[in-house]
Amino acid sequence: MTRNMKILLLSLISFVIIVVGALGFIGNYFYNISINPVTERPFFDNNPDLDLAVPAMQVEEQVKQEGERSKIWIEDTPHENITLISHDGLKLRGYEYHQTEPSNRWVIVAHGYMGYGKQMALSSMKFYEQGYNVLLVDLRGHGESEGKYIGMGWHDRLDMVGWINRIVEQDAQSEVVLYGVSMGGATVMMTSGEDLPSNVKAIVEDCGYTSAYDEFSYQLKRLFNLPSFPIMTASNVVVNFRAGYDLKEASALDQVAKSKTPILFIHGDADTFVPYEMVHQLYDAAKVEKDLLIIKDAGHGGAHLAGAAYWNKVWDFTNKYMES
Repeated sequence: MTRNMKILLLSLISFVIIVVGALGFIGNYFYNISINPVTERPFFDNNPDLDLAVPAMQVEEQVKQEGERSKIWIEDTPHENITLISHDGLKLRGYEYHQTEPSNRWVIVAHGYMGYGKQMALSSMKFYEQGYNVLLVDLRGHGESEGKYIGMGWHDRLDMVGWINRIVEQDAQSEVVLYGVSMGGATVMMTSGEDLPSNVKAIVEDCGYTSAYDEFSYQLKRLFNLPSFPIMTASNVVVNFRAGYDLKEASALDQVAKSKTPILFIHGDADTFVPYEMVHQLYDAAKVEKDLLIIKDAGHGGAHLAGAAYWNKVWDFTNKYMES
C-alpha cells in the first residue's frame, strides 16, 4: 500500500469515526430531551403550540367552573390507590374511583406527555357523573409509576392491556371505554390494535399523533428548524438501544388499522403541536365503526373547551356500544 493510500485510508477512517461520534452525540441529546422523563425541557415553556385555544374560541363560563370543580373532585372523592406490575416488571400506579351504586361501566383515562393521572380531573369527573367507574393511570415514567423512559404510547399499550385485564378479572361483566388525550390518545389508539377482550366496547382518542417518529420529526422542524434526516435516524438508534423500542414501530396509524374496537377521533383544527392533519390520516386508516369530531379554533388538548358539543358527542358515541 502506497503512502498516499495509507493517508487516504486513515483520513477516511477518521472521518467515519467523527461522523459516527457526532451522530451518537446528537442521538443521545435527542433521547434526553424527548424520552428521558427527568430532563428539563425549557423549549416547552410558554410554547404557543401548547395554547389550548386560539383567541377566537369562546370558552363558556360553565366550562371554566367545571374545570375548577374537577380539581376539588379528583382529591375529595373517595378512591383507591392501586398498583399493577407491568410485563417488564415495573410498578405502575393507578387510581380507582368506584360508583356508590354497583356499575359495570368502566373508563380507563390516559394522560399526555410529561403529565400524570390526576391531571385528567375534568374528563374523569365527567365519566364518573355518567355512571362510570374511573381508573386513572400514571403512564410509565410519569407520576408515581416506575420507568426510566417515556414510552410514547408503545410500551404503554401493553400496560393498558394489563389494566384492562385487571378490571375484567374483578368484574367479568365490565364494559370498558378507553379515553386518552395527546400521548394518552396515541396510547389508546396503539392499544386498539392489540387482542383485546370483548369487554372493551369503545375508544375515544383526543389529539393523538400518527406515530412517535412522525411527531418528533414534526417537532424537530417546528422547534429547531432541523430536518429529520439524519437526526431522527441517529435518534431512533439510540431510542432502540436505551428504551428498547423503535419510534417508527410506535405507530398509532398501524394499530388503528388492526383495531376491532369502535373509535371516536377528536382534534382541534388550530392544533399546531400535534398537527391537525394527522387526525384525518388516522381516521382514514381505521377500518372499524368510527366517528370524527373537529372542534373549530381549538388548540392542542383544547377541544374539551367546546363544552357540551364535545361531551355530547362522546356520550352519543360511547352509548351506542354500552349495554348497561
